[in-house]
Order: sequence, then C-alpha cells, then structure tokens
Amino acid sequence: MKQHDIDVLDDIQRRVLWLATRIVDAANHDRSTGDGVKAGGHQASSASLVSVMTALWFAHLDAEDRVAVKPHASPVFHAVQYLLGNLDRSYLTTLRSRGGLQSYPSRTKDPDGVDFSTGSVGLGAAAPLFAAVTRRYVDAHFGARPHSRFVALIGDAELDEGNIWEAVADPATTGLGNVMWVVDFNRQSLDRVVPGVRIDQWRGQFEAAGWHVVEVKYGRRLAEAYQRPGGAALRDWIDAMPNEQYQSLFGLTGPALREQFLDGAPDGIAAFIADITDEDLGPLVTDLGGHDLAALLDAYAQCDAVTDRPSVVFAYTVKGWGLPIAGNPRNHSALLSGEQVDALRAGHDLTRDTEWDRLDPASPAGIRAGQRRESLSRAPRERALGVTVPQATNVRANKPISTQEAFGRVLVDLARDQQVGKYLVTTAPDVATSTNLAGFINRTGVFAPTAQRSWSSETMLRWTESPEGQHIELGISEMNLFLLLGQLGLSWDLSGQPLLPVGTVYDPFVLRGLDAFLYGTYSGSRFVVAGTPSGITLAPEGGAHQSTITASVGLELPGVTFVEPAYAVGLDWLLCDALGHIAGAPQPVPTAAPAEDGAYYFRLSTRPLDQAPFEAARARLGDAVLRRQVLAGAYRLVDAHQAYPHLADAPTVQLAASGAVLPEVLAAAAELADEGVAAHVVDVTSLDRLYRAWQRTLRQGVRTATVPSVPGALRSAFADRVPVVSVHDAASHAMAWLGSAVGAAAVPLGVDEFGQSGSVAELYELHDLLPGSIVNAALAALALR
Repeated sequence: MKQHDIDVLDDIQRRVLWLATRIVDAANHDRSTGDGVKAGGHQASSASLVSVMTALWFAHLDAEDRVAVKPHASPVFHAVQYLLGNLDRSYLTTLRSRGGLQSYPSRTKDPDGVDFSTGSVGLGAAAPLFAAVTRRYVDAHFGARPHSRFVALIGDAELDEGNIWEAVADPATTGLGNVMWVVDFNRQSLDRVVPGVRIDQWRGQFEAAGWHVVEVKYGRRLAEAYQRPGGAALRDWIDAMPNEQYQSLFGLTGPALREQFLDGAPDGIAAFIADITDEDLGPLVTDLGGHDLAALLDAYAQCDAVTDRPSVVFAYTVKGWGLPIAGNPRNHSALLSGEQVDALRAGHDLTRDTEWDRLDPASPAGIRAGQRRESLSRAPRERALGVTVPQATNVRANKPISTQEAFGRVLVDLARDQQVGKYLVTTAPDVATSTNLAGFINRTGVFAPTAQRSWSSETMLRWTESPEGQHIELGISEMNLFLLLGQLGLSWDLSGQPLLPVGTVYDPFVLRGLDAFLYGTYSGSRFVVAGTPSGITLAPEGGAHQSTITASVGLELPGVTFVEPAYAVGLDWLLCDALGHIAGAPQPVPTAAPAEDGAYYFRLSTRPLDQAPFEAARARLGDAVLRRQVLAGAYRLVDAHQAYPHLADAPTVQLAASGAVLPEVLAAAAELADEGVAAHVVDVTSLDRLYRAWQRTLRQGVRTATVPSVPGALRSAFADRVPVVSVHDAASHAMAWLGSAVGAAAVPLGVDEFGQSGSVAELYELHDLLPGSIVNAALAALALR
C-alpha cells in the first residue's frame, strides 16, 4: 500500500481513537444516572485495537466478511460504524444507557450491525470459527456462497480461557482457511501487567493444532533501527527485556525513560542509542507492530494467502495507545480526567462544536470512508426457511418406549420428509449413538469436507463420512457443542441459508456447556438441544451422571423453551412444533402465547414408559384439544372425577409431574382413590410455557393495577383450586411455584441431593418419589389447606 494511503488511514485512526475515547467519557461525565453508579467503560482496552480495526474496516474487509470484536473494544466498533455512516450521531452519547449502545457488542441489542455478540470472554473468539464450520457445511449442501472471511479480534488474556483451546483442537474446525484470529497482544490483564509473556507457548499450541501463525511485533521505526549496525543487539535486548520493565516505559519521558530502558541492558546498547534524542527515544523503543498500519495489512494479506488452515495474528499493541494512560498497569478501567480529555480534543484539532463530526466528506479520509461504506454494504437476509414442518410424524408407540428412543424415531421420520429433511443437521460431542442419533446417521451420513473411506463393517451403524452427510461429529466438548449449535442457528444471517439444527448431549453435561448455551441464546440463535439421559432415573450411573438442576436451568434461561415430555406422541408434537418455530413458516397457534423465537431444550429419559395412559387421555380429549394443551405446557392425564365417579365429593388433590416419574404418580393416584381421595394427574410437558403464561398475567396485572387473570394453560390443566403435589426427577424447587400459580397449598417432591448408584426403585425410594411417598405428600397437602 502506498504511503499516501497509509497517511489517510492514519488520519482515520486518529478520529477513531478520539471518538472511542469520547464515547466512554460522555457516558461517565456528560450523563447523570442519578444512582451513584458509574457507567464505566474501557478507554485503554479500546485504544489498543484502534489500528487493528482501522486497517480492517477501512482497507481489508469485504461486505461478506464477518467479525467478532473484543468485548472491551465496543466503543471502537461504534466509532468505526459511525464514520462509515452506519450509526446515527445521537447514539454516540448513549453508551451503557437504556436503549443505547451496549457495554459489549450485541447482535440483538446494538443498532449498527454486530456480527457476533461478545462479552463472556473466549466465546466471541470461538464463534467465528464455528461460523466457518457452518459455512463449510452450507456450501457443501446448498452450493457455494460468496466467499467470506471469519475474523475474531480477541484480547491476549482471553487465551487463558479453556474453551479457546477446546475449539482450536476440535477436528471439526480443522482446515478452515477462511478464519483469522487477531490477538490484541498488549500483555496486560485486568489486574496487572502480565509478568511472563507466553508467546512461545501459544505459538506452539496453535501450530500443533495446524494453524498458521503470524507475529506483528515491531513497527517501521524499530524495523529500520534493527537494520543499522548494532541494531541486532537492540532487538535482542528488547526481546529479552522483562515485560514489566518494557511496559513501564510508556509512562516515562526524557532522561527517566532512557535510564529505565538501559537498566540491565548489555554493553553496547547505551552507545547505540547515544545519538538518539530523548524526544525521539520513546517513540522508537515503544514502536510496536500492532499500531503500524502497513505491517498489519501485510499480516492480513499473509493470512489470506494461506487457504488450507486457520490463521492467527499476534499483534503487539499498547493498552491505552495514544492516551496519557498508555501502558499504565492500572489502566484497564481507568477514565481520562476532564483536563486530559480537553487536551486530547485539542491535540486532534477538534473543538466542542466539532468533536462529534464525521470526517470531512471532501477530505481524503472522508472519501475513503465513503468508498468503504459502499463496498461493505450488505443486503438484508431472510430468516424464515420457507417450509412447513408437519404437526406430527405419527411416531409408533405400541409398547413401552422412552422419550430418548421416540426422539430418535421422530428425527428419522422427519429426515424422510422431502421438504424438511435436507435442512436438518445434527451434532453431538462424541455421544451421537448413546443419545439415539444412530438412525438419523444411518439415513443421512456424517459430514466431512471430503469423502472418507470407511474401514468398519459395523451393520448397526453406518458411519459414512462425506460432504453429503448431515451429522457433524465433535470431540468431547460440550462448549463446542453449544458454540456450533449457536452458529448453525444463525446460519440464515451469517451464511445466507436457514437450517434446522438439532444437538444432543448427556443431560448432566449441559452444565459444562452452559456459558456457550447462554451465549448462543443471547445472540438470538434458534436450535433444538436434547439433554438425554437425565435425572436419577439413570440410576446405575451414579451421582456423576445424574442431572438434578438442569430443569431449573432450562426454565430460567432467557431465549430458551424448556420441554420435558413423558410420552412419545407428546414428544412428537412438541419436537415438530419446535422445529416449525425455527423454520419460521406459519404454524397453527396452539395457545394465546406470543410466538416463540429462540432455542428449545428437551430433557429426555431412557426409561421406557407404558403409553396407555396417554392414549386414554387422547381418547377422552381428542387429538385437537390434547395437542393444544400439550403444546401449551400441561394437560390433565387423569381426571379423577371421571375415572372415579364415586369420588365426586371426596377431598381432591392434584399431582403434577414431568417426564419419567409419571408411572409412580399414576400409581399414587390409584392408591389415593382407594383411600377415598380424588387425585387428578397433570402431565407438565413444559414448565417453561406454563411459567411464562402465569408471569404474563401477573405482570399485566401489576402494570395495569388490575386483578391478574388465570392463564388458559393453567386453567385447563388445573381446573380446581385444590392442593398440589409436584413430583419431578429433578430439584424440587423447579416445580414448587405451581402452588402459587394455582393458588393452593403445595408440597414439592424432587431430588435435592447428589445421587448414587442403585436401581430406579431404590433411588426413587431414597428421594421420596415412590407411590407411597407421593400419597403421604398428598395427605400432607390436604392437611395444609
């Protein structure tokens, strides 16, 4: 690139630095929150990436490229988008305010086109890697999309996050030549200057995983100095200097800087810099490549030239570059004073009247910004898939069957559907067969970028790997599972092709991937995940494999609908409904609830259940009514007054349960009938939908100062205001709120301790889930009236 162009980019980066710094300053000094809590921000952490981001957006990126921005560089991103004309000026003073610019880049909340949400460190870095996995899959199945580069800008401290290395090492992420990570190698963390620079370790780890590694360490001044006689010794000294000593130079000037620089230096260094003035010495020895625009663009070009593997660029930067707090060990959350901001404004030739101006459109910098705006513009994407998922596959359930087995059968039947089948894609962290995806894999195959020869003659599972396969197998990493599901669920935007993603995982290990699960749903991703097997019903496996709090997690995660069916037909209806919502095609509205827009979490079991009770309810209610109630979240599996007419005037209790414990609940209801107590049995298929329906009516009442109504889903399933016993193969508190919702006394039963090995009956006895305990709980609930 010509020097003229570099000079233009330098003018742009100076304005980016000013705007990013002022955006944070305005949030803290121009706006009063009234609550005494500072808005905060990260002026220093933003400044370190100004050069990297200026070079990307104003010289390197194309419209189809997608970038994850380091969380603390959010102000730089917004400054860049403002200069490109993609952000209204009114937003610049709204950082961290209600309805304004987010603290960290957000796909769903920011107004200026964020590609990847970032915030929980390490996840935003890995997201573009799995977006590239998704693009490779989309290209293989639906034809090549316009070429995209998937870029992540990450802080060097993020390399301490374990999920980074799980993603780098996973076989599914190998060979992605359209991925580039740029590490903001400023060698500072939140608390301190990092005492040991681990570049050799990290380089080795990336190279061992097959990555291409580029270092941008020195700027033009230092590179030229190294070429002079004696320059090699200078380079050796700077390379060997302790990081803390090097970082301390940024706060010094004049003779003090020279003295600090020479402390411990070998013979000859003092003589080499003797003819360099104090004024020039500081800019020379602190001239790092992460702020040299030409060096950065050359590094990006090197990465583009390597097309058979991902690339990582270590860009040596200064935390707080261009600011008076540069290199200060405590600058992470430091804010410039009013006097410092005034001086910076004057140093950038701006005034109070012009400080928020865009670049002069007639200037070279303004012309470049206008050109880049045009070249980076994108057409809107269509999120809806445009196919109608059937309401049911009519899964076969003539004998006892588990929900895990039924789940596998429904997927196979959907794979046969000519409209829907080709859009299904499954993934699992090395548990595909044990979570019942074998039938789907036998039908569709396993995805691989190139066809692989199979050396196995296994007849039960045909593990055929080819570009046509529709299952993506991962290594044992639940974080990677949810990161991939999150990107598959955003494929409509990032790859121009909506998909129907389905993942499976052992339910206890949902918690291992919880951060990435939350990340995907916060980003607005839509997918289905099945946690199976679950609960202490997986009795012989012992406490390590028995999930108890996952139901609570599913219920509480925003953007997730938690589902726990007990019977095969109910699961069929619920899974088809979930995929229908993801497809975005018009679906029959099962309830008065707002349309769902997010992910679905199915908690399933390996315990086979007799399907006769469901079929009896089906005969009593009819398919249309029963399906509507199943989708709404609950239905009355047994109506005690119809099943036991002689108990019409007897004391009445309601037994509410989800999933695998229904046989014990049904047996308890029969025992209570023998004792003269009418016990309705309610199958809660989605605690989530029930809870949301209840909360909507409560909040409406609170906001309008009116008496809350009882939502239809609760009204139909819990028609009588009588005591409730909740029974759950999960923590008891997940269902404990049902008493409040119904307005009656309640006794919650569940699993509130770590499990152990044993038979199902033995563990149910231990946790009071056997019929006798349920009967006693019902009598206790009646006594509490």
